[in-house]
Amino acid sequence: MIPLKYNVRNLRVRWKTTLMTILGTALLVASSCILFGLVEGLEYSLKVSGDPLDLIVLRKGSSNETTGGFETSKADQLLTLPGIQRDPSGAPLAAKELLNIANGERANGTRNNLIIRGVQPASRDLRPDFKIVAGRDFVEGRGECIVSKIVSRRYKGGQIGGLLYFGDKEQYRVVGIFTAGGSAAESEVWADLRDVEKNTGRDGSVSCVQIRAASLPDYEKLQKTINDDTQFKLEAKSEKAYFEDQSRMGLFLKAAGTLIAVLLTFGAMFAAANTMFAAVSSRTREIGTLRALGFPQSDILISFLGESFLLCALGGALGLLATLPLNLLTIETFNFGSFASISISFRFGWTVAAVAMIMTVAMGLFGGMFPALRAVRLEVIAALREL
Repeated sequence: MIPLKYNVRNLRVRWKTTLMTILGTALLVASSCILFGLVEGLEYSLKVSGDPLDLIVLRKGSSNETTGGFETSKADQLLTLPGIQRDPSGAPLAAKELLNIANGERANGTRNNLIIRGVQPASRDLRPDFKIVAGRDFVEGRGECIVSKIVSRRYKGGQIGGLLYFGDKEQYRVVGIFTAGGSAAESEVWADLRDVEKNTGRDGSVSCVQIRAASLPDYEKLQKTINDDTQFKLEAKSEKAYFEDQSRMGLFLKAAGTLIAVLLTFGAMFAAANTMFAAVSSRTREIGTLRALGFPQSDILISFLGESFLLCALGGALGLLATLPLNLLTIETFNFGSFASISISFRFGWTVAAVAMIMTVAMGLFGGMFPALRAVRLEVIAALREL
């Protein structure tokens, strides 16, 4: 068996081509990892938004909150249904909510659609890991609001004491900043339900009702009651299933990412093959000497494949490491379901690591296969005579 240090020495001797191949491979792997990290971040933000006992009630046939509005009178009836979990004070753990898509100004002067959510006190308890981390909660009826950390950093007037201005009829004074465990709520502005009703002129309607059942049997009974009752004409969806439906916008990104990763892998395989073909051409006499010393064709094949794999493995590891700092990065993108922006934090978990590993193995093995086969097919005498 040809020792590994033989391959390492050869890569070091040809350091210029080695470095170029490693950097090229690293760039391709990093590009794919960034795209898959974005998809994983999107899926995470929507997945953590749902609780197994939570129901979201919309108008029948609606696919999201922005088109699921119905009358406040029906919403009030929903809050009286038996089987709803109670908070320590005995109030039902359910909330009417009203969404408005408003056009806000970013700190850099550009504008973007932002979700303004009119909420009730129970809305906070219905969101996972909701916590006010700076300032205070808003006081009902005063035109105040709380915003997520992300909105506070990116939008003009989003800091505590600032004024979020969405037109002459809609503006809110920021009094607090919250986090919500990385869920979709961290892309929103929260204000009192009555203030949003007044500012948007939508008294008498809600976008949805959020309900948490007291138990699994109560959950099933509540869902059946709401869906089957003809007077409601509403649909109670599992909140978990609702957000899974919303995350389907990530399928396009995932499909595009897979296609791009495949194309990039093919490109990197040609780069690795070109490097290894050059190595074979320049080391013909060396290969002949190895054969003359008694090394079988299989050892030479494994040696050249190993060299190709080592080259790509170094590039893949470098590309993956280069993406790790992006775990701290959050970007805004467009949510086609709500027609508003959604903030996504890059997440580089096992899926992204698997993408990097698969790309590296494919580039190393397939990129080095043909040059390695050429090396083992060289005639010993002809190779020794090669200048």
